[in-house]
Amino acid sequence: MKRKNFDPSALELTDKVVAIKRVSKTVKGGRTMRFAALVVVGDGNGHVGAGMGKSAEIPEAIRKGKEAAAKNLVEIAIDENNSIPHDYIGKFGSASVMLKRAPEGTGIIAGGPARAVMELAGIKNIRTKSLGSNNKQNVVMATIEGLKALKTPEEVAKLRGKSVDEVLGE
Repeated sequence: MKRKNFDPSALELTDKVVAIKRVSKTVKGGRTMRFAALVVVGDGNGHVGAGMGKSAEIPEAIRKGKEAAAKNLVEIAIDENNSIPHDYIGKFGSASVMLKRAPEGTGIIAGGPARAVMELAGIKNIRTKSLGSNNKQNVVMATIEGLKALKTPEEVAKLRGKSVDEVLGE
């Protein structure tokens, strides 16, 4: 669910390698070692994506992961104090990530995989808790799914056919 049409190539993306794991395949001649890299990219301004890259060399795996992440960019809603508009639980596989709003000055309270997503998305104040699976790939994807599902008060008002003040209960 993308909010506006945006051009990923026009964004200044920074990346963070969340995990590198060595995977092996047993073949007739022995084991072949490869590397899988989980990379998160974002512009620090409401766009974030994650991707996996696999290769025989680590730098090549990271490069492939970056490309895959840039293809999977999503736009997320950020409120005026650099937090999220409302609380939400993002789910992916057996991993769940609870996302809670936080006032200005809280900072990012999150575990490793979720923290990487929050920093690159441009969220400055949030509390998160990883529930269920500790698989880094699934935690990253659950965090992105949760952020993707967030709606601004304006979007909710439009969907319900009400004014923003009615939605916020003011």
